[in-house]
Amino acid sequence: MTGLKTNERPGTRAVVKYVRVSPSKARAVLDLVRGESYGRASEILAFSERSVSEVIGKCLDSAVANAENNDGIAAEELFVSACYADEGPTLKRWRPRARGRATQILKRTSHITIIVSRYDDATLADLREREEAKGRAGSSAHAAEARRQRVERSRAAAEEAAAAEEAAAHDHEGHDHDHDHGDEAVESVATDVTDEATAEEAPAEELVAEEPVAEEPVAEEQVAEEQVAEEQDEEESN
Repeated sequence: MTGLKTNERPGTRAVVKYVRVSPSKARAVLDLVRGESYGRASEILAFSERSVSEVIGKCLDSAVANAENNDGIAAEELFVSACYADEGPTLKRWRPRARGRATQILKRTSHITIIVSRYDDATLADLREREEAKGRAGSSAHAAEARRQRVERSRAAAEEAAAAEEAAAHDHEGHDHDHDHGDEAVESVATDVTDEATAEEAPAEELVAEEPVAEEPVAEEQVAEEQVAEEQDEEESN
C-alpha cells in the first residue's frame, strides 16, 4: 500500500519557493525540527548557525499563522508534522580557468515546505501537566507570544507609514491650494491697479475735451488792407 503523497499530507502548510540554497543544506536543518513542537522548533532555528535557518524560521511562523487564522488552532497546540525541501531550478554560471578554459558553476535552488498539525488530546493533556509541574509556561507559549508581538509591531509600523503618507499627501494638496490662492491674489491686485490707472486717466481726458479752442490772431496787415478797401468803396460811391 502506497503512502500519502507529498501534497496530500494532513495539516496546515507554508511554502517558500526559489530559495538560493541547495536542498541538501536545507534538509540538514529541517531534520532538526521535524516532529518538534512549535516552541522547541523556534528555539532550534533561532540558535542554529546555518544561514538557511532564518528562511526556515519565517516559513514556520507563516505555517503557524495560517493555522491560527484559517483553521482556528492555537499556536501552543501545534508541532511540525512534516517538512521537506524539493529541488528548484538550477542557475548555470561559468568561471574562467587557466589556458582559456571555463568551468561550469551550478547554483542550486530549493522549495521548502513546512506542515504543522495539532497534537491529539492525550498528548496535549500530558504537555500541560508537565508545564504545571514545572510552574512555568512552555516554550510554545513563549514562541507564540513573541510571534504575536512581532505581528503587532509590524502592523503598527505599517499604520504609521500609511498615516505619514496620508499626511504628506494632505500637505501637498494644501500647498497647491496656497499656490492657487496666491495666483488669484496677484490677479486681483493687477485688476485693482488697472482700474486705478483708468480712473486717473479719465479726468485728464475730460479736461482736455473741456478746454476752449484758442482763436487764431488776425494779422495786422490783413486789417489794414480791409480798411483801405472800405475807403475806396466809399469814395467810389460818393
